[in-house]
Formats: sequence, structure tokens, C-alpha cells
Amino acid sequence: MRPTILALFLTILPLLIATAGMASSPTDAPHPLAVPLHCEHGDCRVLNGVPQTSGMRSGFVRLQPGETVGWHTTGENEEAIVILNGHGEALIEGQPNQSFEAPALVYIPPATRHNVANTGKAPLEYVCVVAPAKQLLAGLPIK
Repeated sequence: MRPTILALFLTILPLLIATAGMASSPTDAPHPLAVPLHCEHGDCRVLNGVPQTSGMRSGFVRLQPGETVGWHTTGENEEAIVILNGHGEALIEGQPNQSFEAPALVYIPPATRHNVANTGKAPLEYVCVVAPAKQLLAGLPIK
């Protein structure tokens, strides 16, 4: 079984250290930047949150046919998954699976347990973007 995305991120610590110089000190405001999606192992962090951003994090993921990223939740964050290449399914706990084919975007609401599976015959590549959710609609609480 494929490890969780957190475990995958922890395995690329050398890349995180190498990109740490891209971020400013904690007292500096986030600034525009461009980050290449060249990941040696196919799974890497792209944006690391504060102080690099105001709270947004992102990563690049490459899954081989039949692989999954592993069940996880983003807690009180929402997630957008931008499908760059391939076919797959977003597996959402308690919901029907959401099939997709590149190019596509998959939205995961806050506090939603989910997984991503490569159901195609070629690598599935995507960028996930996780950001703090806000309570915007008539005071509806985050699950």
C-alpha cells in the first residue's frame, strides 16, 4: 500500500532543505516565486506554508498505475488537486468515487477523508494545493 502523502513528504527532506533558501525569514512577507516541478522521487513539496506563503502548501505527486497516495485528511484545510497527466479516481469517504482525466481539477472540502488512485495505464501526475479554509457562508461550521 502507498504511504500517506505526509510520509512521502518526509522522505524528501533533502529537497526541502535545498529549497529552504527560497523562503524569506519569518518576518518577511511572502513574495512571488516560480518553482520547477522536477522531483527525483515523483513526490515532493512545492510550497511549504509560512513564511514562504500565508498558509498555502502544495506538492507534486506522481503515481504509477495501480498506486494510491493513501487515505488522509487535510483537517481544517481545503485542497485542490490539479491533474496534469493521466487518469484516476478521487476516493472520498462516504461519497461516490470521482473519476477524472487530465486536464482536470478535483476539489476536496475541509475535514474530508480521501485518497487518490491511478486507474490508468500511465503515470498519474498532479499538483495538490492545500490552504486554510475560511467560514464564509452564513457562519456554517467546518466539519
